[in-house]
Amino acid sequence: MVPLTLAEHGELAKGRLPAVIWDFFEGGAGAEWSRRANLAAWRRHVLRPRVLVDVSAPDCGTELFGDRLAAPFGVAPMAYHQLAHPDGECATARAASEAGALLIVSIFASRTLEQIAAAAPGAARWLQLYWLRDREALTALVRRAEQADYRALVLTVDAPKVGRRLRDLRNAFALPAGLAAANLDAELTSSARQSATGRSGIEEHSRQQFDPSITWADLAWLRQRTRLPLVLKGVLTAEDARLAVEHGVDGLIVSNHGGRQLDGAPPAPAVLPEIVDAVPADHPVLVDGGLRHGTDLAKALALGARAALVGRPVLWGLAHGGADGARAVLDLVREELLDTMVLAGRPTLADLDRDALAPWPATAAAPR
Repeated sequence: MVPLTLAEHGELAKGRLPAVIWDFFEGGAGAEWSRRANLAAWRRHVLRPRVLVDVSAPDCGTELFGDRLAAPFGVAPMAYHQLAHPDGECATARAASEAGALLIVSIFASRTLEQIAAAAPGAARWLQLYWLRDREALTALVRRAEQADYRALVLTVDAPKVGRRLRDLRNAFALPAGLAAANLDAELTSSARQSATGRSGIEEHSRQQFDPSITWADLAWLRQRTRLPLVLKGVLTAEDARLAVEHGVDGLIVSNHGGRQLDGAPPAPAVLPEIVDAVPADHPVLVDGGLRHGTDLAKALALGARAALVGRPVLWGLAHGGADGARAVLDLVREELLDTMVLAGRPTLADLDRDALAPWPATAAAPR
């Protein structure tokens, strides 16, 4: 089967992956309300098509921090791509580079920063960080990212610890033998390998290594150690968006962590407009969570996002097709976006403004 939708990529991946790994990728926190809400939220808006518009040459290219992208989208930071395919993040990097997409590499990548950079030298790459208790390890990562030509740092701020993910607890999920966080000392991630009934090695690792005491004041410490733009991921309120700007942050990613952290946190479309309105126009606001079609990307842009990030579907493509599968996922999203722009009579990204959307239905029920 040649997959024609992201959902079909998911079906192919599910058939190839062990159930425990599928659950690790797909699961959310708690009752998974926020994970389901992410998918439902994009359906709360409809596009308002304009007609008799010249759509013969639609253009969805954009720029972020000096890098030109073929479309306003990228790969969200996700850990341990080698769980999906032996080539791991190197395959994902090749796919993103060929598709002209941004790649955000996780601090828990299973290939080194340098290997990933070498796999796709011309790609737009950012590095995602969690704030570790070991600040020397954090500083070393920042220096390596600068040396390997990563273009920005993404600090995830919604994870003082990993959320309570019931699928992982039931599966006693732990990293399998032979898989490692390639950019960190093995001692820092050893607890992620420990399996016990009713426990998650990933959650236990976060309790030991993530620093839950950091505040806005700590951002100055990180800013002093890098020349790279700093983006905060996991902001869901206008109040925090304004504080981020006050503390010298260069951009934001509106995200509830794919529904994997606070269950009950709002999906991005519900709060994206207030956050866009709270920050200066020269501070790019990105978004992730539940995008499964190019129409979802169009809606994200109309709500004010500069770009959107795709997460799980990239791993689906990687799982069943390696770099080619991941590239197919990214190409599909771009093709669907261009198709949407043409059929909606919105041939440029500037045309995808809030006037392009309407609520639907106005009294939509919350996801169950």
